[in-house]
Amino acid sequence: MVETIVTHSPHETHALGVTWGEQAQAGWIIGLIGDLGAGKTHLVKGLAQGLGITSRVQSPTFTLVHEYAGGRCPLFHLDLYRLENEAAIRSAGLDQYLYQQTGVTVIEWADRWPELDALKQKTKRNYRAVQLEPISEFERRISYEDFDGARVSSPAASR
Repeated sequence: MVETIVTHSPHETHALGVTWGEQAQAGWIIGLIGDLGAGKTHLVKGLAQGLGITSRVQSPTFTLVHEYAGGRCPLFHLDLYRLENEAAIRSAGLDQYLYQQTGVTVIEWADRWPELDALKQKTKRNYRAVQLEPISEFERRISYEDFDGARVSSPAASR
């Protein structure tokens, strides 16, 4: 079932990420889809905080992956924006992050990786598919669906 939340500020988007991070478990995968400026990195910063990570979180656009430790489990933050197809993703060696069990993997531009659709349908992995859409300068419509037990509650926000 798809859930939808409307956040009214970057702070609220961050707070949603904090809640999700507090509830996330090692092995979870969160796929983010949304245009530039949709709030993906704000959400990831909140996830990191919710996991107890104190390092400064940045978009990994130019490095493809940032790994953050220091919380209750590591955060693996991938950005597929610069990769054009699944062959480029595989040649970058990113598929290892789909099968790790030690941390939470967050993938920006997840729609560029067709293998994620297979994960949703045929494995026992906890996967959250998230779509972020700007409504106005500060408001975001965040729709998400959980697969295989990743369902968690969301903070009070407009639906």
